[in-house]
Amino acid sequence: MSSRLRRLGAAAAAVTLGLGLASCGDAKESSGGGGGTASGGQVRIGLLLPETKTTRYEQFDRPLIEQKIKELAPQAQIDYYNANENATTQQTQVDTALTKGDKVLILDAVDAKAIQSSVQKAHDAGVKVIAYDRLAQGPVDAYVSFDNRKVGELQGQALVAAVGDKAGAGSIIMINGSPTDPNAADFKAGAHSAVDGKLKVGKEYDTPNWDPNNANQEAAAAITAIGGSNVVGVYSANDGMAAGIATALKAAGLSVPLTGQDAQLDAVQRILAGTQTMSIYKPFKPETDRAAQLAVDFAQGRTPDAALLPVQVTNGSGNQVKADLITPVVLTKDNIKTTVVADGLYSVDKICTPDYAAACKAAGLQ
Repeated sequence: MSSRLRRLGAAAAAVTLGLGLASCGDAKESSGGGGGTASGGQVRIGLLLPETKTTRYEQFDRPLIEQKIKELAPQAQIDYYNANENATTQQTQVDTALTKGDKVLILDAVDAKAIQSSVQKAHDAGVKVIAYDRLAQGPVDAYVSFDNRKVGELQGQALVAAVGDKAGAGSIIMINGSPTDPNAADFKAGAHSAVDGKLKVGKEYDTPNWDPNNANQEAAAAITAIGGSNVVGVYSANDGMAAGIATALKAAGLSVPLTGQDAQLDAVQRILAGTQTMSIYKPFKPETDRAAQLAVDFAQGRTPDAALLPVQVTNGSGNQVKADLITPVVLTKDNIKTTVVADGLYSVDKICTPDYAAACKAAGLQ
């Protein structure tokens, strides 16, 4: 990692510690006044995140976006909403944001298709919409995320490598993300591009709301159907679900390769303990900074520099959207120190609790 990323990561950790979490169902105004900026343009921005079960949104995305917006426009008004996995709630929140007078929406959609009418409503009102992390349908003005197909490909490649010469001895279980999340489809496609023809898929599920409990039940059912001795690995699209899957594997007395994504703290600990093989580390600061910069540019009436949105993608409704897709990083036991620790996401002390002290020492963290 570059020294710049390390500095950014340190800032991420600092703001994470410094900001408390607000309640998630209703709008929370992060500053008063809706004031102007040095350029005279009013900056009022709505930040709409999808859920709280995935720890990243409240611990990293929200505080980092808010911090960067305030850095760029100190008097900015930020209206925060979390839909708690409810697509209808998020549509209502968009209506509220428009009524409040938000000039720009940073929108991480619960359901990319269901939110299309709300995106259209914002567009018709002259409000810019930045699709954040998930590509919403409708006339979106910009999209900031990671190369999600690449994420799935890296996960699949890691699983193939971890299964190794046991590939012919049984089947894998694939537990994909929510069918309403377009990212999940990309992860799934990328994973299949890596595993198809190399590993046999015994059971496969698309998991509503990325729910860890559902993932646990799916894994348990698949183990029963396939037979524990015939399971050689499990593809999990993210770390939250991997937690539920790991519990099911333990209950069945199985120790097989397991993938993940998001570099959650508990996943880092599972990687050290050997109950999860890898995760995908997506440095939050570049993504949050880009979304905040675009939001402030739009709110102040500026056309963002072309370098901020270097590629173009097509969303589910056929709209062409300028985008920035950031490259993800494979996280394993070997690079915990040079990634999530070096970037300030987690301290060694936070990772290496007494239960993981021996594993941390073996990995060179202590």
